[in-house]
Amino acid sequence: MKKSFDIKGMTCSACSSAVNKAVSKLDAVHDVTVNLMSNSMTVEYDDTIISDKDISNAVKDAGYSAQLQNTKNKVENEKADIWEEQLQSMLFRLKVSIPLTIILMYISMGHMLNLPIPDFLSGTKGAISFAFTQFLISIPIVFVNRSYFEKGFKTLIKKSPNMDSLISIGSSSALIYGIFAIYRMAYSQGIGDIDTLHKYHHNLYFESAVMILTLITLGKYFETKSKKKTNNAITSLINLRPSIAHLVKDDEIIDIKTDDVKIGDILQLKSGESVPVDGIIISGTGNIDESAITGESIPVEKNIGDEVIGATINKSGSFTFRVTKVGSETVLSKIIDLVKEANTKKAPIESIADKISGVFVPIVITLAIITFACWKILGYDTEFALNLAVSVLVISCPCALGLATPVAIMVGTFQGAKNGLLFKSAESLEIMQGIDTIVFDKTGTLTQGTPSVT
Repeated sequence: MKKSFDIKGMTCSACSSAVNKAVSKLDAVHDVTVNLMSNSMTVEYDDTIISDKDISNAVKDAGYSAQLQNTKNKVENEKADIWEEQLQSMLFRLKVSIPLTIILMYISMGHMLNLPIPDFLSGTKGAISFAFTQFLISIPIVFVNRSYFEKGFKTLIKKSPNMDSLISIGSSSALIYGIFAIYRMAYSQGIGDIDTLHKYHHNLYFESAVMILTLITLGKYFETKSKKKTNNAITSLINLRPSIAHLVKDDEIIDIKTDDVKIGDILQLKSGESVPVDGIIISGTGNIDESAITGESIPVEKNIGDEVIGATINKSGSFTFRVTKVGSETVLSKIIDLVKEANTKKAPIESIADKISGVFVPIVITLAIITFACWKILGYDTEFALNLAVSVLVISCPCALGLATPVAIMVGTFQGAKNGLLFKSAESLEIMQGIDTIVFDKTGTLTQGTPSVT
C-alpha cells in the first residue's frame, strides 16, 4: 500500500528528517519520502499490519501533524492556496516586527552613531528607562513570532531539535539575559555601583533577540513566496479541467459538478468547451485541441469510437461521449501525479544534504554549550561567554543546506511541466548533465507549436 499525507509544522530540513525517522521506525513500513517543499509525505507500507492512524500518530509524536490526502477529490483539493494563507500570516508578522525592530535598533544603537536620543533614555539617570523601553518594544515582536518558541522547544523536548530550536534557544537566551540585566541595573543604581550599571547598560541583547526573529521571518516570507510561485504550474494544470459537465439523462441535459461524474455516464460537449473527463465518443464529431496534454499543436479530428482526454478543448463541432475514467484515473490527474512524484523522489545529492541536516542541529547546540563552557573556563565573564554561545546558535541555521537542492528540483520540474516537459524522477535531472545526445521519435517535438507554410 502506498499513500500520501499532508504534513503540517515542518520549517526546515531537520523537521523533514525527524518526520522521516519517526515513520521509518514503524513495523511494516517499506519506504518513506518526506518533501519539505510541498509539505507532504509518501509512505509505502503493509496495511495488514499498520494503519493510516498509526502513521499519523507517529508523526504527531515527532511534534508535527499528518493528514491523509483525499484521493477522490485530489485534483480539486489542490486548488486550496495554503501558500497564500501562510504569506498573509508572515506579512502581518513582518508589519509588526520590522517597524518595531527599527525603533529598537535606533534606541539601542543610536548613541554609538551620535544620533539624537530622548533625555529620559540617555545617561546614567535614564539607564533603567533605556533598558525597560527596549524590553517593552520586544514584547509584541516576540508575541507575533511565538510559533518559533512553541515549535522549537516542543521538538527539543521530543529530542528532535530543528531550526526553530536554534532560534528559540538563541532568542530566549538573549531575552532572559536582558531581563536579568534590568534587575542588575536597578540594583546597582540603588546601591550607587555605577561601574556595574554601565556594564549591563551596554549589554542588554534585546535588539539581538528581535533582530533574529525579524530576519528569520523575512527569510521565511521569501521562501514561502518562492514555494507558492513554483506551485503555480501545478495550479495551471488543475485549472484546465472544467468544474461543470453536461450530463445526458432521459433525453435531458443536466449540469452537474465534474466531481460527481461517474464511469459510464453520457456527457455532451459543445464547441468551445473543455472536456471534463476521459471518455469515448458515441455520437457526433469534434476537432480537439490537445496541445495542453500531448503537445500536438494542430486540433485533432475526433469521430465515433475515438478517445477524448479530459482538459482538452473542443474547437469545433459537438458530440456526446461515454465516460471511461474519472478522478485520479484521468490522464490529467496522472500528469499531475507524475510532476508531484518527480518532486517527491529525492535525487542522490538531495539525500546526502538531508543526512547532513539531520545531525546538524544537535551538533550546533552541542558546540554552543562547549563555546560557553570554554570561555568561562578561560576566565571570561558570563556575559561574554553567553554572547558567543548565542552567536553560534543563531548563525548556524541549516535552512540553506536543506532547501537549496529541493528548491532547484521543484523549480526545474514545474517549469518543465509548464512547458510540456515531464520528468519521471528527480534523479533523471541529475543524470541529464551527462547526456550529449537526445533522440526524439515524433516530428515537430522541438518546434514552438506554431506551424507555418514556407
